[in-house]
Amino acid sequence: MKLTLVTGLTGLVLLGTIVELLRRRQLREKYGMLWLGLLFVVIPLSLFPRLLDGVADLLGVASGVSLVLFLGIVFLLLVCIHLSWEVSALEEETRTLAEEFTLLRAEVEAERAERAERAERAEWTRRPDPTALVSRDG
Repeated sequence: MKLTLVTGLTGLVLLGTIVELLRRRQLREKYGMLWLGLLFVVIPLSLFPRLLDGVADLLGVASGVSLVLFLGIVFLLLVCIHLSWEVSALEEETRTLAEEFTLLRAEVEAERAERAERAERAEWTRRPDPTALVSRDG
C-alpha cells in the first residue's frame, strides 16, 4: 500500500512539474506532450497495480514489474535516439550559421577596407598643391 501511494504521489508531482514547465515555456510542447502522455499511463497503473498485472498476463509477461522495466528501458532508449537526432540537426544548423557568419564578416571587412581606401584617395585629391602656395612674385 505504501509503494502504491508513493508511486501515485510521485506521478502527480511529476504531472504538476511538467504542466508548470509548459506554462513557463521552459519545456517545448512536443516534449511536454510526450511526458504528459507517459504520466497519464503511469499514474493509473501506479494507483491500481492489479491493472499492471492484468496487462502483463495479457501480454504473456511473467510479472508487471518486468513489463514496467522493459517498457521503461525501451522508452528511454527511444528518447535517447530522438535527442541524438535533435542534437545532430542542431549541430548541422550551427555549422551552417557559422559558415554564413564568416562569409558575412569577410564581406563587411572588405567593404570597410574599400571605404577606407576611397576616403584616403579623396583626402589626397583635396590636399592643396604645395607648389601653388608659393608666390610667383618672389
